[in-house]
Amino acid sequence: MRLRVGYELVFACPQATPMLLMLNTHLSRAQDMLVPDNVNTYPWTPLRQYRDSFGNLCTRLVAPPGELTLSACGVFEVPPHHELPGSNGYQHAIEQLPDESLMFLLGSRYCETDLLSDFAWRTFDHTPPGRDRVQAICDFVHRHVRFDYNCARPTRTAWQTWQDGVGVCRDYAHLAVALCRAMNIPARYCTGYISDVGLPPPYAPMDFCAWFEAFLGDHWETFDPRNNAPRTGRILMARGRDAADVAISNTFGSSLLTRFLVVCEPDS
Repeated sequence: MRLRVGYELVFACPQATPMLLMLNTHLSRAQDMLVPDNVNTYPWTPLRQYRDSFGNLCTRLVAPPGELTLSACGVFEVPPHHELPGSNGYQHAIEQLPDESLMFLLGSRYCETDLLSDFAWRTFDHTPPGRDRVQAICDFVHRHVRFDYNCARPTRTAWQTWQDGVGVCRDYAHLAVALCRAMNIPARYCTGYISDVGLPPPYAPMDFCAWFEAFLGDHWETFDPRNNAPRTGRILMARGRDAADVAISNTFGSSLLTRFLVVCEPDS
């Protein structure tokens, strides 16, 4: 199945403003790319790109005074069926984990493992280790958190989501990541596109989405506590320890986002 993804973002800046963007799909999806999702600017603005330590493609530019439009449109080949779990979902002992996974056991800006550790062990210690335990965490988060765009705020942490019981997809992911890490399961935060293919209408306005990956059975496996069900057409843009590592835009000066449009749909 061919999936078309992209966006149009308009920023208004009163003066020349340096920006750091993370708006491209991840290198791990390169083999599925049919049309590249190149970043376009209007008016034309010089930019340069680099890959960070997580393999995310980052874009640097200086937005001119006035309005700057950023857009992209890519096409990817994706499986026409729902996501499938990995063949092996066992949980590694800490001493058996690969070195590169250990950073995803530690607390981070939005995932306070120290504050949630006691609750995690009281709640999930009885569950079978491995994929069943991660799924139990997702089930809890899905039930515990009420989705509400009106309650979104960029500073909410996993601990606060657990206390508030409300949030958006990034809050679901942060809470699940923190609980997994507290149970000694490496977990990393992901952001990207998710299509509505196979779902009944009505459809909410499209947005960038958040989920996470847990290290199980020698591979990273996708989990989505917000939707808590397999989806068709998930395209990774960036991954990191939490949302601080994968913000779609960081502006170093005054700016206002005046237009936000995201597309993720079958390519006809």
